[in-house]
Amino acid sequence: MSRLSIPTHDAAPEASKPILDAVKQQLGTVPNLFRVIANSPVALGAYAGFQGALGKALDLKTRERIALAVAQGNGCAYCLSAHSYLARNLAKLTAEEVALNRRGASGDAKADAAVAFAAKVARERGHVDAADVAAVRAAGFTDGQIVEIVALVAENSFTNFLNEVAGTEIDFPLVEPELEPAQEVAA
Repeated sequence: MSRLSIPTHDAAPEASKPILDAVKQQLGTVPNLFRVIANSPVALGAYAGFQGALGKALDLKTRERIALAVAQGNGCAYCLSAHSYLARNLAKLTAEEVALNRRGASGDAKADAAVAFAAKVARERGHVDAADVAAVRAAGFTDGQIVEIVALVAENSFTNFLNEVAGTEIDFPLVEPELEPAQEVAA
């Protein structure tokens, strides 16, 4: 049971309703995550803006890979469930790739650099070193794209933290986090 309310459209604050309507128009439904954030029109507006802008960052597969790595590292079952579903059904990633992504890795060399970097940024709370930045750069990412990777880590950390605080009821096929945060996968 959720510790924070998951308001229906009618029970949501008036200022949140237009954003919830836009989410429903885009997705065909309003996931519980958005309904929880709708308790605060300010937070919902900020999240929708951040998410909308970052929807243009990198490519869909890379964004989903990063979301999976961050959700696993933060132990968020809601986000693991949502992003496993999106990764498989929208980004068309294989089950094997999703499993690697949850461990901060990828079967694709360029994506592996981005996901490993994102996982380390999340795990170390941004305290990476020059070699970490050099590795992601060597894989072909620009400084602007490195900023986008960090922004995606922040966006996903927000939803992970909020869903854990709220105990948000999972409205996707359930995926449980591994018992301990994933460590880097050996190549």
